[in-house]
Amino acid sequence: MVKSRGIELTQEQRKAAVEQIKSYFLTEKEEMVSDLAAMLLLDFFLENIGPYIYNQAIKDAHYFITQKLEDIYALEKPVRQITDPSS
Repeated sequence: MVKSRGIELTQEQRKAAVEQIKSYFLTEKEEMVSDLAAMLLLDFFLENIGPYIYNQAIKDAHYFITQKLEDIYALEKPVRQITDPSS
């Protein structure tokens, strides 16, 4: 069985997310949050909440692709019926 690696972020994305978490706590809750606390919270969300968001994105992509595949029928060309001259 292959174990899922979960949702991974680049180092730049992690750094930006940590800063956003710290900014949120400062702005909305007037609390200073350390880098470590913000990283642990980010890891918690990625591990526990991330799969819900990821799965919804997969469903949305599936719906979008299905709709576009249905649109492909609009590209069909009309077919002219050939009549049998003997009838």
